Amino acid sequence: MKAINLLGSTGSIGTQTLDIVTQYPDQFRIVGLAAGRNVEMLASQIRQFRPEIVAICVEEKLPELKEAIKDLDPQPILLAGEAGVAEVARYGDADIVVTGIVGCAGLLPTIAAIEAGKDIALANKETLIAGGPVVLPLIEKHGVKLLPADSEHSAIFQCLQGVPKGGLRRILLTASGGAFRDWPVEKLPEAKVTDALKHPNWSMGRKITIDSATLMNKGLEVIEAHFLFGMDYDRIDIVIHPQSIIHSLIELQDTSVLAQLGWPDMRLPLLYALSWPDRIYTDWEQLDLVKAGSLTFREPDHEKYPCMQLAYTAGRAGGSMPAVLNAANEQAVALFLDEKIGYLDIARCIEYVCDRHQADNCQNPSLDDIIAADQWARQEVLAAHKLMNQGNRLISLASTAQI
Repeated sequence: MKAINLLGSTGSIGTQTLDIVTQYPDQFRIVGLAAGRNVEMLASQIRQFRPEIVAICVEEKLPELKEAIKDLDPQPILLAGEAGVAEVARYGDADIVVTGIVGCAGLLPTIAAIEAGKDIALANKETLIAGGPVVLPLIEKHGVKLLPADSEHSAIFQCLQGVPKGGLRRILLTASGGAFRDWPVEKLPEAKVTDALKHPNWSMGRKITIDSATLMNKGLEVIEAHFLFGMDYDRIDIVIHPQSIIHSLIELQDTSVLAQLGWPDMRLPLLYALSWPDRIYTDWEQLDLVKAGSLTFREPDHEKYPCMQLAYTAGRAGGSMPAVLNAANEQAVALFLDEKIGYLDIARCIEYVCDRHQADNCQNPSLDDIIAADQWARQEVLAAHKLMNQGNRLISLASTAQI
């Protein structure tokens, strides 16, 4: 039986992980839970799974959580704040830590888990995008496994099983195209938050759904694939696949192409990460290709999805630039969700901040350098927002390179 510490237990990844634990109580057990601010849901999870340790990130919510479970016996260890989340990550006899925290907030807890010798089921792509230069050496130093738990990188990982060293030629990441897949470019200035949150295939959190609309999620996945699988950016491609049945593909040196298929269901990559190298029987709906019908593909429109190009450029720049890209995107998306900037301003803000970072890009960043770059980028987006409010146009210092 595998013991799990779950970070982000009340989010989409967290609740689906707990669905798996509920379905397979003889295979998995929960040791620790960490969540953001949803006291009611977290209290319900504590009652059901009886973890040994729990953290809530928003410290002001800790008294409310204590009150909500005061009748439980025994009581779990209750912690709060970022330090509390990191303590859950490193705690006890857990075999694996599921990192379901959204954004760069997942970086420090993931590092804490690695340093404690825990295997990582990585559902937080920002950990590698921002912290790859730090995280990968730690993975090697502590001898832990880094198992991708998002659909695209899990698909690549599954296809690579049995492929000899040096056999991989190219990675193809599939993208649904997001909420604006079928919108003409000319209509995008009219896009509202409610429009961007209407994902055609997946049920996800608000931030990742916006990233899917801009295709920044796919750009970030390109950077993550570079770190996970050691591929040059020139050998990682993106293709729009509206049906979301093929979750990604690999091309081998002899031009053979392998793909992993399945219904759009995040439980499958999560289960594979938790059970690897085994395969567990499920009673989930089996893929019916006749029911799925046609599987279609098209090249992404670079004019519609400028964030994709920004991600390639940042990835090739390396160093602290991917951390800046990621932080700028998080802050710009937050402003958009708060209806403080327009949809097209997301990419404008990110490009503006990345261009300003070019002269200060640190090629061999430490953890402190990455954290500083992250904080700087967020402040720069807020400064850019202020400039726009004053009627100024954001002028990029340099045009981004072509993919």
